[in-house]
Amino acid sequence: QVQLVESGGGLVQAGGSLRLSCAASGRTFSTYYMGWFRQAPGKEREYVAGISRSGDRTYYPDSVKGRFTISRDNAKNTVYLQMNSLKPEDTAVYYCAAGDMSSRYNSILGREYSYWGQGTQVTVSS
Repeated sequence: QVQLVESGGGLVQAGGSLRLSCAASGRTFSTYYMGWFRQAPGKEREYVAGISRSGDRTYYPDSVKGRFTISRDNAKNTVYLQMNSLKPEDTAVYYCAAGDMSSRYNSILGREYSYWGQGTQVTVSS
């Protein structure tokens, strides 16, 4: 069992930055690939970043590539999402997720993640 708790969300002006953190319980954190997803009101959940178990590989969709950076510290059981050059369209609830059901670390399918955090709100004003 893994529990995930996100933090770091808030209100920021367009062009600003935020760093999200996701702290995981348990001693098996390094056995999970990790992903960040977001969901805006009235929109489908969107995958925004993924990182392999060891942290040596990362993946981003075009919508955030070059602006968002995912990283992890397995010693601290924490995954991070650094978000720069934020845009109003980045406004959403951001969720971290831990997965172990796919052979791919960068699965965009929510069903291939076993554990989810409660989410943290990110609001970008124009």
